[in-house]
Amino acid sequence: MRVAPAVTLTPEQRQTLEQWARSRCLPARQVERARIVLLAAAGQQDLEVAAELGVSNQKAARWRKRFLAFGIPGLEKDAPRLGRTPSISAATVQAVVRSTTQQRPHTATHWSTRTMAAHSGISEASVRRIWKAHGLKPHRVETFKVSNDPNFAEKLEAIVGLYLNPPEHALVLSCDEKSQIQALDRTQPGLPLKRGRGETMTHDYKRNGTATLFAALNTLDGQVISLCQERHRHQEWLKFLRLLDDATPATKSLHLIVDNYATHKHAKVQRWLQRHRRFHIHFTPTSSSWLNMVERFFRDLTHSRLKRGVFRDVEELIAAIDQYVDRHNENPKPFIWTAKASDILEKVMRARKALDNVQSV
Repeated sequence: MRVAPAVTLTPEQRQTLEQWARSRCLPARQVERARIVLLAAAGQQDLEVAAELGVSNQKAARWRKRFLAFGIPGLEKDAPRLGRTPSISAATVQAVVRSTTQQRPHTATHWSTRTMAAHSGISEASVRRIWKAHGLKPHRVETFKVSNDPNFAEKLEAIVGLYLNPPEHALVLSCDEKSQIQALDRTQPGLPLKRGRGETMTHDYKRNGTATLFAALNTLDGQVISLCQERHRHQEWLKFLRLLDDATPATKSLHLIVDNYATHKHAKVQRWLQRHRRFHIHFTPTSSSWLNMVERFFRDLTHSRLKRGVFRDVEELIAAIDQYVDRHNENPKPFIWTAKASDILEKVMRARKALDNVQSV
């Protein structure tokens, strides 16, 4: 009878294998391998080990040899397997990725699984697997705008500095207007939400006028000062500035972060600011409205109150906006700015470099 190679365990190996054999958390195959090696170390042959554990003779012999060759690490993982030969060659996969990222179909702006399958001579399912493996989503497009402001770095550092390290005895207010908010009414009443069906709303609507929301977000505590007007000319902006002057402590300086809208730079606005020295205006770089923190408040307002709202007239729209602002101010929460100016500037520089490379091709 063939005698299997003897297995000798060190005290550390025996302790580890006994812990594995008793474990209820480890994978069952790892527990089984530990028991095979422990029985082999007790002097049992492969046939005896297989009969006691209810496994095949080949399995008992295989894990005995694996332990003798690699020790305990050899029991933790399965041996590498060749697996089935891929039905799609690496060259075909590279061709699909290259065509997806560098070419366009003749009759469309982007590839679909069908057009790419016809172009590459493989199935749609194979195209989907290749795209998923390489993180490609041709059906999606993302918008962007890189600022070309020559003073981008200076303006960026000034605004981020106000967010992260605001000056003492001063208020930092992120200001902007949300213009052309439409008072939309639906042509038919919708059905309410119920089990198995979402709330319904007609696709068409009736326009009942527009309003403009002027808002100033206190970056320290999240309080919002708002004013709704019919238009957004320099006259309305001046009215909002006077409201800020009255609604804030007169002893504190006001640092206003605004965008480059022409209303904010009107000659009459400049003269008013010269007479009110506690107002300090900080303009965001061009094409960089994302730097203005109040845009986050506008997004929440649109998503939570306006997008699915029904308003029969402008007065009803303004009442809804005022109610939302009042509720917000009852329990305000500031938006925490975490991005450093150096990190933002580095990303912008990379974007500009990528655009230059595309234009030079």
